[in-house]
Amino acid sequence: MTTMTDTSNAARFREFKMPDVGEGLTEAEILKWYVQPGDTVTDGQVVCEVETAKAAVELPIPFDGVVHELRFPEGTTVDVGQVIIAVDVAPGSGDAVADEPAAAPAPEAAPAEAAPAEEPKGRQPVLVGYGVAESSTKRRARKGAETAPPAAAPAAVQAELNGQGTAAVPEARPLAKPPVRKLAKDLGIDLATVTPTGAGGVITREDVHAAATPSEPVAPSAPSVEPVVPAAEPIPAGARETRIPVKGVRKAIAQAMVGSAFTAPHVTEFVTVDVTRTMKLVAELKEDKDMAGVRVNPLLVIAKALLVAIRRNPGVNAVWDEANQEIVQKHYVNLGIAAATPRGLIVPNIKDAQDQTLPQLAASLGELVATARDGRTSPAAMAGGTVTITNVGVFGVDTGTPILNPGESAILAVGAIKLQPWVHKGKVKPRQVTTLALSFDHRLIDGELGSKFLADIAAILEQPKRLITWA
Repeated sequence: MTTMTDTSNAARFREFKMPDVGEGLTEAEILKWYVQPGDTVTDGQVVCEVETAKAAVELPIPFDGVVHELRFPEGTTVDVGQVIIAVDVAPGSGDAVADEPAAAPAPEAAPAEAAPAEEPKGRQPVLVGYGVAESSTKRRARKGAETAPPAAAPAAVQAELNGQGTAAVPEARPLAKPPVRKLAKDLGIDLATVTPTGAGGVITREDVHAAATPSEPVAPSAPSVEPVVPAAEPIPAGARETRIPVKGVRKAIAQAMVGSAFTAPHVTEFVTVDVTRTMKLVAELKEDKDMAGVRVNPLLVIAKALLVAIRRNPGVNAVWDEANQEIVQKHYVNLGIAAATPRGLIVPNIKDAQDQTLPQLAASLGELVATARDGRTSPAAMAGGTVTITNVGVFGVDTGTPILNPGESAILAVGAIKLQPWVHKGKVKPRQVTTLALSFDHRLIDGELGSKFLADIAAILEQPKRLITWA
């Protein structure tokens, strides 16, 4: 029979489950807890950071209360849907036992009264973004102590977020996007010391760089859990091998590459091309006032050449639907750029790249690379790609045989651009030369289509004026 105590317990303790922070992800690893049992949390406060197969994400709690139990320690991989934290949403209502697995017994000095928590607002957690405020961390008062009046900190923090408060609440969490927070951690900058210039008081990447410029020391940031490769740990003397757990991004890469290699019949074609005129164009664009403030490099022109080649060969921008036995033709281009990061290989993409001007494409590439380097690329940024470029030339190699990104049918590898002897206008001259490699899915891209597509990219890079004549 259900008792009144059982009912009150169910209403008093709320559980927060591991959400699906990406598109169809099934698990995530808890990197760091920002709260402990006994801490007071508020709706929207970030309680932990998790790493999925695609990105590191901060999770905010969607209700107020006092942390009752953390179900998993840091470093644990948890399935989506499992409870990761239990919160007492009515801490002042007396002793109760949560309907959950038994935890380690609490000290006998135990439950005490705290300020009544607000009723749950029912707001769904924002998994990626900014704007939540982290309240001051406080423990429950001892039993017998007078009930303290409601703390003013959360109200003051909210007032400051609304632009009406003062700087009197040092616990207010500065407004900044996850990539900016990561950059601040890497540079040792305390965001509380940074003057924001973004809309609504948001701290931008430029604000962090500006704060790092002065020579005077800044307050050190809190220790962070950096998702680095475990092999970086010291190797014990005499050890002949090291075993590294396969998880996170590395696990996702392995599954994706095996699935792609043994599902899509790959064909790889190569072409060596004189890109001297492209390099001259890059140098001219760097001096162009319309390109001021964005990074101009050969990858920019190569990306634009690929987009023009897709317009001339739209059949490349498609995917094989095995379940429905259909070829799905994409009328948009989400251009993926393979990026090597401390967490492993990721492929974020530029949405609707076909509609972007050259300055816009340069800005998108710069933001994509910076976000990937900071380790804060969101799962959404890596979803829905249609074609990919991998620039292996940055490592000094001539080319490779790239494996298709799952869900795509073509990937272009760009080799190193080197000064080589080349026959130009009937004479052997030193010219800037590179080798391109195109891998494609032979189920839907025949040799003729793949060859024409690769030849068009090479022709544009040899004569960049074709960006105009063919567009």
